Amino acid sequence: MTTLQKTFDPVAFKSTTRQQWDSAAEAWNRWSPLLSRWLGPATERMLDMTGVGVGCRVLDVAAGAGEQTLAAAKRVGPTGHVLATDLSPAILECAAENARLAGLTQVETRVKDGEAIGEIEAEPFDAVISRVGLIYFPDQIKALSGMRDQLRPGGRVGAITYAEAERNGFFSVPVKIIRERAKLPPPLPVQPGPFSLGDPDVLAARLKEAGLKAIEVERMDAPVRLKSAAECLQFEQESFGALHQMLAGLSEPEQDDAWGEIETALEEFETEGGFEGPCEMLVACGTK
Repeated sequence: MTTLQKTFDPVAFKSTTRQQWDSAAEAWNRWSPLLSRWLGPATERMLDMTGVGVGCRVLDVAAGAGEQTLAAAKRVGPTGHVLATDLSPAILECAAENARLAGLTQVETRVKDGEAIGEIEAEPFDAVISRVGLIYFPDQIKALSGMRDQLRPGGRVGAITYAEAERNGFFSVPVKIIRERAKLPPPLPVQPGPFSLGDPDVLAARLKEAGLKAIEVERMDAPVRLKSAAECLQFEQESFGALHQMLAGLSEPEQDDAWGEIETALEEFETEGGFEGPCEMLVACGTK
């Protein structure tokens, strides 16, 4: 525990994460069409697994710009309710505006740290969902326990995470290059990050430790399809704040060189039809 405290500060991590997403909010929202194509099938599977349907009450944790919030809202209809929460006020404003533009009055937004989600005072929810958010929580058990506490008996928690790094080249290749150039140590086993829940057994164990039952974890292929490696680089530069955080210790010329190496490496995934970055998601659920 002492080693972890010397090398990882969860309070500073969350503060930096909030700043990153506040800065990236506009770009992440602008890339919504890509997010819908890329993560849409996994999102629908998560909503299926958690039984989201007409009239349900849904809590969306780390909702971001709300693409999956809107998908849930369309399922629950006007008689249901979706509460979208996020650590970043700026990105949650995007979610609120997107719901307004879509005419989905059953959507409510509230700024809230995912690890403190159990503190929300509300009627019990039928489902609690989190898409690619749980991986960045320093205390994943606390977050999942809070999600469980917000459920009615028999309600379900659903989560989407990246699978193992080797199955997610579109993201793991940039991370590997930056880590090497910035001379960063490998992440600790308990440290949050994109692949912290990439092992299905680890993800299932987290859900079980949080007191959930009837746990299911499924793999889903989710390739990132764009016009070129250059466009993928643009997407990651604009939207993935964690990469910028990892590069922070390098000078601007060194950062430029790193981005150049990343683009060259990503060209490996270009085909005659465009760019197809390897990506596999884990879709999981557990029952209260």
